[in-house]
Amino acid sequence: MRITVNGEPVDLPEGVTVAELIAQIGLSTTICAAEVNRNLVPKRDQDTRELRDGDAVEIVTLVGGG
Repeated sequence: MRITVNGEPVDLPEGVTVAELIAQIGLSTTICAAEVNRNLVPKRDQDTRELRDGDAVEIVTLVGGG
């Protein structure tokens, strides 16, 4: 299946979850938020929310500063 992650096309196997995508791009140890098709996916649901062909995913990490 093909999805869009932060504006870039990405090919993934069927059944990949939001948490698996976050791990695949190396952000599993980083605090981040994920939206699928402009709907926030709560952290508690990221392990079970499967992605579908055509989904648009936005992943945002938090950056500290002052």
